[in-house]
Amino acid sequence: MSRQIALDTISLKPTPRLAHTEYSLDYHTDYVTHLTGLPPSDPRRTARLYERWGIDFLWSTNDGLHGDWGAYGRSTDMGHAEYAADGSDLRQPSHCPFKTVDDVWAFDAVAEYGLPAFAEQVAAYEASVQATRQAYPEQLATGGYYKTIVSGAIQAFGWEMLLLAAADRAKMEPVFDSFFRYTLFHMQAWAETSVEVVIQHDDFVWTEGAFMHPEVYRKVIIPRYAELWKPLRAAGKKVLFCSDGNFTEFAADIVAAGADGLIFEPCNDFGFMAERFGDSTVLVGSAVDCRDLAFSSWDAVRASMDRTFALAKRCKGLIWAVGNHLPANIPGSMMDRYIHYLKANWER
Repeated sequence: MSRQIALDTISLKPTPRLAHTEYSLDYHTDYVTHLTGLPPSDPRRTARLYERWGIDFLWSTNDGLHGDWGAYGRSTDMGHAEYAADGSDLRQPSHCPFKTVDDVWAFDAVAEYGLPAFAEQVAAYEASVQATRQAYPEQLATGGYYKTIVSGAIQAFGWEMLLLAAADRAKMEPVFDSFFRYTLFHMQAWAETSVEVVIQHDDFVWTEGAFMHPEVYRKVIIPRYAELWKPLRAAGKKVLFCSDGNFTEFAADIVAAGADGLIFEPCNDFGFMAERFGDSTVLVGSAVDCRDLAFSSWDAVRASMDRTFALAKRCKGLIWAVGNHLPANIPGSMMDRYIHYLKANWER
C-alpha cells in the first residue's frame, strides 16, 4: 500500500505496480474479522484491512456542513435496499414533498437549503482531510462532493418528479443551475484546502446510458462541470469524475471539460476506456464485474482480471477497482482468490 503510488498514478507517472482501491470492503464483516484478526470494535481494524489488501486510494466525498438537506428544506428519501449482510441498511422510502412539476421548476437549491459560512466550510473540509490522513497515513485521502447537479436533483425530487420535470429542458435548466451553484460553493471550499485530489460524483446516467436527451448533457450539464473544476484546477488539484451507469458516450466530453480521471462501473467497456483514454487520463476501474465474483466461476473472474492486466499496459495511470463494488454476498474464498491473484500480477 502506498499513498505515493496513488499520487503518481493520478499524475500519470511511472509506478512499480498498479495502484489499487476497492469499495464496500467493510461490508464483509466476518471476512474482515478473519483476515485481520480484529473485532469490529478495534480501531486498528480498517487500517490493517487496507494493509492486507494493498489499498492505496480512498474514495471519499463530503457534502459539507449542510449536507443533510432534509434538515434544511424539502428533500425526497427514496429509501435504501438491503446491501449489508444483515440487512441493517434497509430503509423504506418516504413521500415526495414535490406534488407537481411546477413545484420542481420553481425550486432553487441555494435558497432552499442555504449555505454555511465559507470559512467554516473550508475549515471543516480541512479537518476531515487531516483526520483521514492521520488515521490512514499509507493511503491517499481524497476530497469530493456527492450531490452534484443531477445527483442533487435526484436527492431533492426523487426519480419520478425529476423525470417529469426534466422533459422540459428550458424550465429545468435554471433548476439544474441552482444545484450547480450549490456545488460550486463546495468546490471553491475544497480548492482552499490541502487535499490533492477531489472526486466529483454525479450519477447522471443509468446503466443503459442517458435518460435525458444527449444535448441536455452536452449543453446544460457538462459545461457546468467545467465551471466547477476551474477553481480546483487553479489551485493545483486533480479532479476525478465518478458516476454510476454507462456514460461511455459522454466520456470524451467529460475529459474535455477538465477531468483528470474517470471512475466508472464495468458497464462502461474497459477496453474502450483503456484504448481511448489510457494515454491521457487516469482510469479507476477494471473489467471485473462483482456479479462474476458473487455468482460465476473462478475461471470467469480470472479471465476478466487477465483482460484488465493486458489492457493496463496501455494505461499511463490505472487505479484497479471492481467498479460496481464488492457486495457482502461474495464468498470469502472468492475474495481471497481475487486479492491473491491481483497481488501476484500487479507489478508493472
